[in-house]
Amino acid sequence: MRALDQRLLRRARAARFLLAADVLLGVVAAGLLLVQATLIARIVTRAFEGASLGAVSTELALLALAFAMRGLVAWGFEATGRRAASSVLSELRLALVERRLRGQPAALDGVEGGELAAAAVQGVDGLEAYFGSYLPQVVLAVIVPVAVLGWVGAIDLESALLMLLTLPLVPIFMWLIGRYTEERTREHWLALRLLSTHFLDVVRGLATLRAFNRSRAQATTIDRVGERYRRAAMGTLRLSFLSGSVLELAATLGVALVAVTVGVRLVGGGLGLEAGLTILLLAPELYAPLRQLAAQFHASADGLAVAERMLELLDAPPAVGGGGRLVPPSPAEWPVRFERISFSYPSRAQRVLDRLDLELQPGETVALVGASGTGKSTVASLLLRFAEPDAGRITVGGLDLAECRTELWRSMVAWVPQRPTMFRGTVAENIGLGVRGASQQRIRDAAMLAGADRFVRALPFGYETAIGDGGRPLSAGERRRIALARAFLRDAPLVILDEPTADLDRTSADVVAEAVERLRVERTVLVIAHRPELVQRADRVVSLDVGGTAAVRNEAA
Repeated sequence: MRALDQRLLRRARAARFLLAADVLLGVVAAGLLLVQATLIARIVTRAFEGASLGAVSTELALLALAFAMRGLVAWGFEATGRRAASSVLSELRLALVERRLRGQPAALDGVEGGELAAAAVQGVDGLEAYFGSYLPQVVLAVIVPVAVLGWVGAIDLESALLMLLTLPLVPIFMWLIGRYTEERTREHWLALRLLSTHFLDVVRGLATLRAFNRSRAQATTIDRVGERYRRAAMGTLRLSFLSGSVLELAATLGVALVAVTVGVRLVGGGLGLEAGLTILLLAPELYAPLRQLAAQFHASADGLAVAERMLELLDAPPAVGGGGRLVPPSPAEWPVRFERISFSYPSRAQRVLDRLDLELQPGETVALVGASGTGKSTVASLLLRFAEPDAGRITVGGLDLAECRTELWRSMVAWVPQRPTMFRGTVAENIGLGVRGASQQRIRDAAMLAGADRFVRALPFGYETAIGDGGRPLSAGERRRIALARAFLRDAPLVILDEPTADLDRTSADVVAEAVERLRVERTVLVIAHRPELVQRADRVVSLDVGGTAAVRNEAA
């Protein structure tokens, strides 16, 4: 990734303001640097000539003012960079979340949650050094050397030419080290991604690991992955220290060469004292911005590696298109048809669905059955427009869903997934997830229809009990009933139920089945099921063959 990647700057509006402010502050800083060096040289020269303190009082006052203004400019760089960095980080996180929500809601590209979490939290934080420190230093590294060379050229052309000859040593070393740094920081990020993903998997499966007595083995694995991350981090630090020493040596040699030349000319009378002192004071400042730039580059290298991965995710083609502009017909009035639908996942060569034909009539309950891997959940994902079919089309009333507005279509669909997600919040907030501003009475009525009201009232704070991460844990049956309450509250004409009674005991399964019976009244329902308590209640049973081929058998329930 380039140090000034245009894709990153285009996506971060605050970065453009940052660059504009940094250019302005950089010009001011360069001017103050020249004024400061010139005043110091003049004061020292006049002191050697025997001038009194009062004679140089004006220069001393201007010098103090220059020092104070340079401090303010440095503070301005810091404050502007940090403020812009916080805005940029927020924009990138929001862009990543929105892109995943709109383009990859089902994560069909295989990107793990641990990688997304590492990129959006710790990884994006690494960009703070890039926007807060590195970009301002880039501006100084461009403006200050040009200003110094111009001012020295006006004083003594020979010294300016010597500086111009030695200056490229630092950028050349920076480029060589930067090429190697890019590879090491990418390894560092890959190690962090592996550690985050594996640790998240272990946390999710703690109960399973304990049940199979595999906790010690996983501890060993985490230790090995953590050691890999430690080695990658230490390698990056060693490279940073080594490159700092090399650049310091190059800058020191350049300053020494200028100082020796100026000293010889001062002794020989070929250069005045004031001019010589000004050149000597400005010589270190010629290389200082480049040395600082190299240091800031290493500090921001991890952020750049993460930014490269984030931009890949942001620029990747979406799994589902943005939809058309047409208003979709209601499935309560028009049939929904799968017309020769074929679909395959990116990670699999074989098709999951192959020329599938399926029809859902208004008000009909269809049970979709079949062995695992036949594409039952894929049918639900396609109907929810979480993915686009490879071939064929899905129509409502003869209108292709791809030509309709996706958000309007989803507003007509209620979905109860096989593993409902309970978000951090109250029970009422989780039930009201799909209906903004739903009243408490509507939420309670939906819970009663879903068979959830009794257990919710038994919770410590009823509908105000916190659930989700960090809240009260719920059983699988309780989660399903809350998910069904969401569907009742949404009151959509089309309902998709994905294994609503899977993994439930007989009592919980009966409660959920009774709620599903109430939910299907005057609605079109597609239920993916294996359990007989749901299949027997369907108007029609559709059986998918192994491999999701077009050999679909329709049976009366």
